[in-house]
Parts: sequence; C-alpha cells; structure tokens
Amino acid sequence: QAIRQCVLSGEEFVSIGIDTWGVDFGLIGKDGSLLSNPVHYRDARTAGMQQAADAVFPKQRIYELTGTQFMDFNTLFQLLALQRKNPGLLEIADRMLFTPDLLNYFLTGQMRTEYTIASTSQLLDARARDWSVPLREAFGFSAELFAPIVQPGASLGSLLPQIQQMTGQTDAKVVNVASHDTASAVVAVPATEKDFVFISSGTWSLMGSELDEPLINNASAQYEFTNEGGYGGKIRLLRNIMGLWLEQESRRQYKREGKDYSFNQLSEMAMAAKPLQSLIDPDDPSFVAPGDMPRRICDFCEKTGQHVPQDPGEVVRCIFESLALRYRMTVERLDMLRQRPSRAIHIVGGGTKEAPLCQMAADACGIPVYAGPVEATAIGNLAVQAIAAGELSGLWQAREMIRRSFAVQTYEPCASRSMWDEAYGRFCKLLQQKTV
Repeated sequence: QAIRQCVLSGEEFVSIGIDTWGVDFGLIGKDGSLLSNPVHYRDARTAGMQQAADAVFPKQRIYELTGTQFMDFNTLFQLLALQRKNPGLLEIADRMLFTPDLLNYFLTGQMRTEYTIASTSQLLDARARDWSVPLREAFGFSAELFAPIVQPGASLGSLLPQIQQMTGQTDAKVVNVASHDTASAVVAVPATEKDFVFISSGTWSLMGSELDEPLINNASAQYEFTNEGGYGGKIRLLRNIMGLWLEQESRRQYKREGKDYSFNQLSEMAMAAKPLQSLIDPDDPSFVAPGDMPRRICDFCEKTGQHVPQDPGEVVRCIFESLALRYRMTVERLDMLRQRPSRAIHIVGGGTKEAPLCQMAADACGIPVYAGPVEATAIGNLAVQAIAAGELSGLWQAREMIRRSFAVQTYEPCASRSMWDEAYGRFCKLLQQKTV
C-alpha cells in the first residue's frame, strides 16, 4: 500500500528501504514459501535455552566469538528452542530470514541477510563479520539455513513482476539499509564528533558508542555489553536497557482499569511526585513480559524494603529515575571500557519526547544531553538510501545534513548533584543485593 501510494502520487522515487527490530525471523521452505508465522521475541518458548546452550557450547566462548549480550530472546536461543520443541519445522526449512530480510524477499525474491540485523542474533562472528562456523556446527544448524550477508547500502534490485502489477510500474530499487532499527537510528545521531555516546530511546534504551572494531574482553562480558553492526562496517558497542516499555505497559494497565492517561498526563503526574523515593532495576526479568507493570514495580519496591509507589505519578517517576540511574551506570562502564570520559549524551528516537527523562539523564550523569531527532530510525534509513543513490557522499555528510535539518533540545545538568549521588549509591546497592 505504501509503495502504491508513492506511485499514485506521481512523484519520482528511486529506492525502498526496510528496517525493523532485531532477532526475530521467518523460515522459508524449499518451495520459497513462508513455513509458519514468525514468533515474537517476548514469547516464553526460549525459557531455559541459555542454560541448554551453555551445556553444548560454553557461554564464555560464545561471547568471545560474537561479543553479544546474553538475552533469552536472541536468535540463537530461539533456534535452539525450535530445534528442541519443533524440530520438524527446522528440518524442512531452506532459509532463515530476519524480519526486514523477509519483507525484502517478499518484494524482490532475493534472499540475503543484512549485516546489522544479523549482528543481533548471537550467531555472527563479530570480528569476521560473518556467520560463526564453530557455533553453527556445535548446535547442528545447516550452513544452508543462513543467507549470505550483505552490507547496508547494497541493492537487492527491482520489485518482482507481481509486485509491480499490484503497486503500479516503478523503477525503484529495494536497498539494504541499516535494517536493524537501532543501527538506522545511530546513523541519524547528529554528532559533530566521532567519539560520541548515544541512547536510542523507545521501547528499549540502547546505550553505547560507535567503534571501528569490536571490543570484546572480560569487562565487556561482565558488564553485559554487546557488539552490534553499524553502517560502514562500524561496531555499536552498547547495552540493552529495558527502556520506556515500563511506562508503555503501565499505561496499558491503567487503560485496562478504565484510566486512559496520555503520556503527557503521566509525565506531569510524575513531575508532581516526590523525587527519588523508590528505585527499581529496569532490567529485572520480572519486567520483561506484558502484563500488570505497576503491580510488578510495587512488588519490587516492597521486596527491597523501599517506599511502595501509591499512584501513577509515583510509579512513572520511579521508572524515569531508575532509567536515568541505569544510564549513569552504563556511561561509567562505557568510559572504563573505552578508556576515555564521555562529554555528552545524544538521545534519539521517540524517548526524546519525554522531556523529564531527558533532564533526569543529564542530572544523573552530570553531563549535557542533546535530544533529537525524534524519528531517527526513519531518518537514518533514508540517509543510507541517499548515500546508496549518490545523493550524499557518506555517513558524516549525512549527519551534517541531519544536524541542519532537525531541531535538537539541549538539557544541562541542573539538579542537586549530591541528591543524585546519594540515589546512585542506593541504586548500586539495590543491584548488588539482587546478585548476592
């Protein structure tokens, strides 16, 4: 429908690019058809698969090869769950295609896997930037299951004839953009320096820095940093933080209870609440699944001997402040890994609309925060298409254009440093208690 609308508009367009979230995939049979509906990463089928994988291939060795943060929903664990619970489906599969690769296949008939999306799988050799043969062989996955990897900017060619008939004739080519949405968002970071820290803020907060080569060592493993692919062969050294999923699920629960608050209303109530009363670990496993998020947050606070939030304002303030303190911990660890201090944080994506969270991030971390653009993923997607079309010379010209095209809000640290330092001490103790 989107392509057809472009055709009907009469405007000339030269390319199409698709990005999505990471890790999820579809399986293609030998006849070229989709074998079954893809399964969402929050599905419970991967429970226990990390332990099962460790029994086959040591966890430390998996990290040494892939540099990927261990999360239950990584593609490796999804495939292992399929192998154990539905082996027949995997046996008849000819190819595995990640969500953007799958949509590209439906449009062009070409089966390729784009580098940045492959890097979310925990099956990619981070240094070789290709599928890990030792992992594939250890877990018994066929070589044919994995499509050839291509870099962002590569063309997949024209639309299939039947797609042309459905949408109207167009010469537009399908381009492999940085098809992991965070990789596209990082393309759109309007930084002037190469050594920048970013947060791609939305359902998840992806916080990290852009490097030329993977950074894989004992410290990066201990602090759960992942090495994901970026445009131009870059590495996004980052940590997955739960993000605004916590607020989104809370809002859904309030709506189920008949209280249809807007995000602006929740933010206003949060700012009216007393600061730094209650803290949570945003990455606690109890917050992963959909459901009654406010109740889980209250239960966490009660179990850890803290003030239990009494209303939506206190719940959302707890979420914002806990995220800001998690950002501080992450930036400190990032500084240690890179052996240089961070001077500012660039926040892009939908989370930039949460001004209270942006200000709290500046206050907690003690450095300026630059927020914007909001639609960073779509902008980064378009920038890679423009580079592929020869309209832009490369990544830094794209970032210069983005700086000149979109407003960026600056948040300077302004709250009491001692207040945030005291809260950070409580936050660190809270996380230490969980690991004892």
